Amino acid sequence: MPQLNCLVIGSGAREHALCWALRRSRSVGAIIAAPGNPGMAEIAECVPIPGTDPEALAQLAVDRAIGLVVVGPEAALEAGVVDRLRERDIPVFGPTRAAAELEWSKAFAKHLMADNAVPTAAFSVHDSLDGALAAVRAMDTSVVVKADGLAAGKGVFVCRSRADAEAAVRRILADDLFGDAGARVVIEECLVGPEVSVIALCDGERFVRLPSARDHKRLLDGDRGPNTGGMGAFAPAIDADGTALLEEIDDRVFRPVLAAMARMGRPFVGALFAGLILTRSGPQVLEFNCRFGDPETQVLLPLLEGDLAQALLSAANGKIDPEALRRIPGAAAGVVLAAEGYPDHPRGGDRIFGIEAARDRGALVFHAGTRMHDGHPVTGGGRVLTVVGQGQTLDAALAVAYAGADAITFPGMQYRRDIAHPGRL
Repeated sequence: MPQLNCLVIGSGAREHALCWALRRSRSVGAIIAAPGNPGMAEIAECVPIPGTDPEALAQLAVDRAIGLVVVGPEAALEAGVVDRLRERDIPVFGPTRAAAELEWSKAFAKHLMADNAVPTAAFSVHDSLDGALAAVRAMDTSVVVKADGLAAGKGVFVCRSRADAEAAVRRILADDLFGDAGARVVIEECLVGPEVSVIALCDGERFVRLPSARDHKRLLDGDRGPNTGGMGAFAPAIDADGTALLEEIDDRVFRPVLAAMARMGRPFVGALFAGLILTRSGPQVLEFNCRFGDPETQVLLPLLEGDLAQALLSAANGKIDPEALRRIPGAAAGVVLAAEGYPDHPRGGDRIFGIEAARDRGALVFHAGTRMHDGHPVTGGGRVLTVVGQGQTLDAALAVAYAGADAITFPGMQYRRDIAHPGRL
């Protein structure tokens, strides 16, 4: 079998984990990351092309005989990278811009779910301030206000009072907080229950579901502090006793959504991420992402064996191979090490120590916000590293992850000490 050259688009810990998993695939030859990061540079060639430059990425894929492109971040999907690659007949695992509207328009996703009996919170969509305020006043005090478009993870406001909800609506629609991404708002009921993330690898019609996961969005222990991009995750979140629940998610979420997208002429190829809340009446969809999750990917990929490249390539070519990947026993847990000042004003330039020591303790270390300075890794973003442990049990995985995290130091480093405690479903 000829070796498959792969291009991974992105520069975070998610993309580092994808490169790590692809490197373990027997069918893979060269791996190129664009733009990549110092961790990815250890196992791939990094090329300084941003994920929002479709033409340059397509030309890179042609020049380097790339046989599979894997798209990481949402900005690349919105920029139409997948569309440009497919125009050049380059196999790419990721949805077209039209299919990715499931993520970049919350209103589109909500209407699709309502039209196809996919369980989700009651909602309304508004582009006028008066209409949105009237909707808030007509609902109970606990309301969720969402900017319609992509807002870098900051466009959702969980409001416990009517005054808070009205303030959120005014900030988005009147104060233009998110620009074009906030031209419309979604007002929806606030659901109660544990949250879980489930990702399916999709080929346009069929899918292979990965193990469930749960991330921790709040900065501080006890789910306190501001929302972040994710401070840690664990998998599986639903154990073997939850088989019926996972099958219900397949039947009520993934199958109808894929069928609806295909009927609309927008077949979904890529990683479909369902953010769910497990209510007393069953699972309901909070949101869709059209890509691998971060930090969920970092704990999911270590729980899979087989040839990831062939699984993604078969999906990209419209006929996913359900046998390419296998779930291995055990659990995985990841702890995000963040810079001082994260999430609002992360500090950069601090030297990082102890990455090799963490690996010596059995942990995987995936780079995110790092860069090299004078030959040494330094902080270069808010979420700096994800440290992952594996074990036969979740407790064993957590022990390895925290042993690795404790081996790493940099000034102002912050991380949660309660990943998966509480939080097990």
